[in-house]
Amino acid sequence: MSHVHDLAVIGGGLHGSTVALFAARGGMDVALLERGALCREASGVNAGTLTMQMTRVALIPYALKGHHMWATARDWLGHDVGVHVCDGLSLAFTEAEEALLSQRAALRQEAGAPIDLVSAKKAKKVEPGLGDGIKLAGHCEVDGYANAYLTGLAYRQALLDAGVKIHENRPVTSVARETGDFTVHTGDDTLRARRIVLAGGVWLEAMLGWLGIKLPIKTLINQLAVTERLEPVMRTVVGIASGLLSLKQFPHGTAVIGGGWQALGDRETGNATLVPDRIVGNARLAIHAIPALAKARLVRAWTGFEAETADAMPIVGSVPGVGGAFVCGSIHSGYTSGPYIAKLLADQLLGREPAMPLFPLDRLLPPHNQTIGNAA
Repeated sequence: MSHVHDLAVIGGGLHGSTVALFAARGGMDVALLERGALCREASGVNAGTLTMQMTRVALIPYALKGHHMWATARDWLGHDVGVHVCDGLSLAFTEAEEALLSQRAALRQEAGAPIDLVSAKKAKKVEPGLGDGIKLAGHCEVDGYANAYLTGLAYRQALLDAGVKIHENRPVTSVARETGDFTVHTGDDTLRARRIVLAGGVWLEAMLGWLGIKLPIKTLINQLAVTERLEPVMRTVVGIASGLLSLKQFPHGTAVIGGGWQALGDRETGNATLVPDRIVGNARLAIHAIPALAKARLVRAWTGFEAETADAMPIVGSVPGVGGAFVCGSIHSGYTSGPYIAKLLADQLLGREPAMPLFPLDRLLPPHNQTIGNAA
C-alpha cells in the first residue's frame, strides 16, 4: 500500500503554504503540491502591500493580526521577506473621493483599524513628497509592504525545515475519494492523503468541481508596473480613495505602481495581456500623488490574477458534504490577512478551536449544492 499523508495541500501560494507550514509544525505528515514554483502565482506577482485602508471592513480584525505576523515574520517564518512597516495614506482629490474616504474610514475605525482623517497639511507632514490638490487623507500607522518575491523563497525553506514534502511543478488533474482517503492525481502519478486542503486562488472553481461542488469564482487581472531606481521620493504607502492606486518605494529605489487597473486575460489558459492606456493612467495617478515620480522611467509591467467570491469575502473551512476536505482562499486584497486566516484553518485541522471565525463555503451555495459533494 502506498504511503498515506495526514494532509495534502493543493496550491502552494501564500495560503496553501501557511496551512501546510503550521499543520506540519503541529505534527501532521503534510504534502504540498503546486503546479509551478511556490508563491509564484498571485502570491508572487502582487505589490506586497500590507494595509488596512484597502481591506474589507469585515476582515480588519484578521488583517491586524496578519499585519503583526508579517511584521514578525523573521520570528515565526524564520527568514526575511523584506517587510517594511511604515505609515499609509489614502488620498482624496475630489469631493466624491472625499465622501468615499470619510465613509470607508469611519467603517474601518469602527472595526478596529487605527485610521484617522487628516488635512492636506498634516498629510504632507507625514509624506513630504505629496503633490497639491489633496482635500482629505486617511492616515494609518499600521501599513507597509513585503517583498513578494522573497516570500516564496522564505516559505520554501521554512516548509522544508518543518518536514513538509514539497511537490513543485506538479499540476493536479483531479481528486477522488477512495476507501475513506483521497487520491490526488497528478498526470501519471498519484498521492494519497486522509485530508485535503484546496488552496488554488482563482482556480478554486475548477478544484471544487473535482468534489462535485459548483461555485463561481470571479477572476480579476490586476496590472502593476515598476520604475527604475531613483533617489528617495516617498517614505509611506500611498493610495487613492477610488482604489485605483497602490504606490510604494522600496529601499533600493524602485517604486511599484499598482491599483485596480485591470488587464485582459483568461485563467483557463493563464494568459494575460497588458492594456497600455491603463498603465499610463495608473502612472499618471502616481505622479499626481507623488510628483517627483515624473523623473522616473517605467522599466517593467506585469499582471497578476486575483480571486473574488460573489460576496467578496473569503472561503475558508470545510467543504460541505465531503468529510476531510477543506478550502482556503479567494481573499480579495488578502495579502495582509492571508497568513493569519490560513493559520486559523491549520488550527482547525489540528483539532484546536480557531481564535476567530472561519468563512464557511456553504453560505455561497444553493441548498441543493450543499450536499452534492457526497458523491465525490
